[in-house]
Amino acid sequence: MDSGFLYLLAADLLLLSHVLFVAFVILSLALVLIGKPLNWAWVRNPWFRFAHLAAIGIVVLQSWVGLICPLTTWEMALRERAGDVVYSGTFMSHWLESLLYFQAPAWVFAVCYTVFGTIVVASWFWVRPRRFTRRTDQ
Repeated sequence: MDSGFLYLLAADLLLLSHVLFVAFVILSLALVLIGKPLNWAWVRNPWFRFAHLAAIGIVVLQSWVGLICPLTTWEMALRERAGDVVYSGTFMSHWLESLLYFQAPAWVFAVCYTVFGTIVVASWFWVRPRRFTRRTDQ
């Protein structure tokens, strides 16, 4: 099997995991906000809520310190090893520009991530997660 094919396959799998990460961050907030009036108990799961808060927290922190997401860096390195075309900038800026023809400086994305992160934090207080509980086996 051609090593270039394997690098491209790994890059595509990494891209898929990146898309799933973005979907998790966006859809989780929507589901929490929808789940409150519908009394969905699972949206109050503290593990789910903490994972969601941590995920957007990492994105916001990276944007403010000017770091490109490691998933983007690894994907581009794999594509380069395969001899494929690579893009510059961040994952989101590339795909938004490609899909929506939206061009903006990096600070615009940082502000958008921050606003989204602030909404996630606000949802933590509006839709309070249950307390972490210890499991007692008897």
